[in-house]
Amino acid sequence: MDFALSPELIALRDRTRQFIVEKIIPLEGDPRETPHGPTDVFRQELIGLAKTAGLLTPHASKRYGGLGLSHVEKAVVFEEAGYSRLGPTAMNIHAPDEGNIHLMEQVATPEQQLRWLVPQIEGKLRSCFAMTEPAPGAGSDPSMMLTTAVRDGADYLINGLKWFITGADGADYVIIMARTEDGQATMFLSDMDAPGIAIERNMDSLDQCFVGGHSVLRLTNVRVPQDCILGELGKGFRYAQVRLAPARLTHCMRWLGQARRAHDIALAYAQKRQAFGQRLGDHEGIGFMLADNDMDLQTSRLHIFQTAWLLDQGERCNYESSRAKVICSEAEWRVVDRCVQIMGGQGVTGETAIMRIFTDMRGFRIYDGPSEVHRWSMARKLLDQKV
Repeated sequence: MDFALSPELIALRDRTRQFIVEKIIPLEGDPRETPHGPTDVFRQELIGLAKTAGLLTPHASKRYGGLGLSHVEKAVVFEEAGYSRLGPTAMNIHAPDEGNIHLMEQVATPEQQLRWLVPQIEGKLRSCFAMTEPAPGAGSDPSMMLTTAVRDGADYLINGLKWFITGADGADYVIIMARTEDGQATMFLSDMDAPGIAIERNMDSLDQCFVGGHSVLRLTNVRVPQDCILGELGKGFRYAQVRLAPARLTHCMRWLGQARRAHDIALAYAQKRQAFGQRLGDHEGIGFMLADNDMDLQTSRLHIFQTAWLLDQGERCNYESSRAKVICSEAEWRVVDRCVQIMGGQGVTGETAIMRIFTDMRGFRIYDGPSEVHRWSMARKLLDQKV
């Protein structure tokens, strides 16, 4: 693996960094940031800024107007976008849309892509991904899925209850995971305004950075035509891996940017703040935290790069993406937690961006699989290896 960045990628990285610093960070704290993410009007304003800068949906293929970034290139650009909590929304690389765009490019039919994918890449549509269910339904164990899709003529009728559905409020279309009568999981596409789809409530959460927040979604006899099956019948879990392995990694990339932002703020404070006759950072306890931050940031970056490189070689990377997700989510969380400690009172107030980064990031150790589930999955694969 060659860690050298091409001149073109360096230029794109620097252009993204400048865009985030000059255009996006000044908008943090806008009253249109709600407890359930930026409003749609605010989102459209942010999207317009990225479009003007030539940075809208850069991970999409060139044939659809994106930059066709490789996974390694995404690692560089997404980290820069994540430096502001609004950056991923502006550049249309936020979850769940980023993962859904990747999945739709890989699996959807040309007709489905024209209907949903193309306007989504243009920033005109948002999407959500409906898989998680309340107990006793599917959570970390997708095999417990209770949502059903029953054949009715040429259509399917879908019934079930989903929750923690990120971005559902205000989304234009949804990818629904449901079980058909043979017990196999299948993905279905539907407009969110279809009869039978109802958002029961938005859930309060620590994070406030995802557009549309997290919702409880009830599906009652939602009629989905056969031509709105995403991919093939019975291959829903396989397609979920097509989506989840890269999506786990892009979470790591974006949150790395936020962790780096917190570290930069704390480092600047430690360089200037005086305590007990010297700079705060000259005290060993603070200096060690800054050094640990640097090590955690670089460890995360290297795991992201290596897994991204393997994905670019065509590897599935289910194991590697689990490993990277656990390491990055925990290391990046440690960085932000230390930054709160370094900042003292300012770390637990809105005087800097760190408090919001802290509350937004805590869920990262749970999203796309809790650390414990990934460790368990990795352990099973290790134990199944031939000695």
